[in-house]
Amino acid sequence: MKLSRYFLPTLKETPSDAQIASHRLMLRAGLIRQSAAGIYTWLPLGLRVLKNIETIVREEQGKAGAVELLMPTLQSADLWRESGRYDDYGAEMLRIKDRGDRDLLYGPTNEELITDIFRGSVKSYKDLPLNLYHIQWKFRDEIRPRFGVMRGREFLMKDAYSFDLDREGARRAYNKMFAAYLRTFDRMGLKAIPMAADTGPIGGDMSHEFLILAETGESEVFCHRTLLDLPAPPDGLDYDSDLSAIVDERTALYAATDEMHDQSAFEAQVAEADRISARGIEVGHIFFFGTKYSEAMGATVQGPEGKLIPVEMGSYGIGVSRLAGALIEANHDKDGIIWPASVAPFDVGLVNLKPGDAATSAKCDDLYEQLKTAGIEVLCDDTDERAGAKFSRMDLIGLPHQLIVGPRGLEKNTVELKDRRTGERQELSPEAAINFLTSQKERA
Repeated sequence: MKLSRYFLPTLKETPSDAQIASHRLMLRAGLIRQSAAGIYTWLPLGLRVLKNIETIVREEQGKAGAVELLMPTLQSADLWRESGRYDDYGAEMLRIKDRGDRDLLYGPTNEELITDIFRGSVKSYKDLPLNLYHIQWKFRDEIRPRFGVMRGREFLMKDAYSFDLDREGARRAYNKMFAAYLRTFDRMGLKAIPMAADTGPIGGDMSHEFLILAETGESEVFCHRTLLDLPAPPDGLDYDSDLSAIVDERTALYAATDEMHDQSAFEAQVAEADRISARGIEVGHIFFFGTKYSEAMGATVQGPEGKLIPVEMGSYGIGVSRLAGALIEANHDKDGIIWPASVAPFDVGLVNLKPGDAATSAKCDDLYEQLKTAGIEVLCDDTDERAGAKFSRMDLIGLPHQLIVGPRGLEKNTVELKDRRTGERQELSPEAAINFLTSQKERA
């Protein structure tokens, strides 16, 4: 993509209402613009990040056996009355009427709708287990929307729903998703910490939040230092014992009691040298709620003995749009964003230091085509701005690599390659630079 033809409205000044790093940088780097309180337009650069996050989420959901569909943003209030949640959910739910005076709502979650889809289509235990998911916009009317996409009113979420014949199968589905979440966040360069959590308005008797460490986190995290060194679970785990061991191992590294949110209990059990006490941002939440919705809404299947059995269910959410902000909170410096390669909007920023020079422009065009041919996403700054402004913008938007081309370097047949995360610069031949970037792309 040539920057002269792209839409990248960066800001020099930080908006006064942006209180945290991710909000400031998403506005300044041209990722989002506010449309209303807690509601944002995703501009081209931000949308590319969002799509890359979605891709990783989709791939890991597929590996875990989940099947994608797409449910609407608007739902019938009657379904929520069946489950008993329509009046219980509270003022966060946006309730509306259509021209026929029918009650609708802008979905904050989808347990009722997916249960309705299931009960109308699945009748036998032979069709189980089943896990269905979608990635769709949700709306929760926060009293105080703030921190940009971190606590907005409209947000993009992946929500999955598992259906099993018995509690044992449902627990297995829960454990599989637990492991899939750890892999998902690991692929984004994030160390996610699972914490046993309250089930809240979703309901049920088992739940885990997945948090990443950041100073602006809304939750207090107490965990054993060892947890940060544990690798993500391997792909393809399909044995109950292995999956259960992963959940038990990760959760046992906390204060392993009902008082796990109590700092004093944690300090009595973990040596000071082994403690991590920090703030965390919730980026995922999973729930096991058994037959809460299936019994209320008549979602049953015929069992092996011919009896109708209410299915055991779980739900599994990942805040896709929130992750974009959380990634920035965990990856930035004074100059701007530092995107992990797996989610970066482009792999490399190609900087033409002298667009008016024929030889420099020709070499940039040649490198641009070679990079695209190699499958490398490239943003080429071919504008007439001064070099300092180009460097500042590239640092601000945070692409993993910058490939800098100027007439002085070309006299020696060299270009400059900058690593955005480390700041390391190296002079290479154009061919060596292409080979290096290709190898980096293959590793990502």
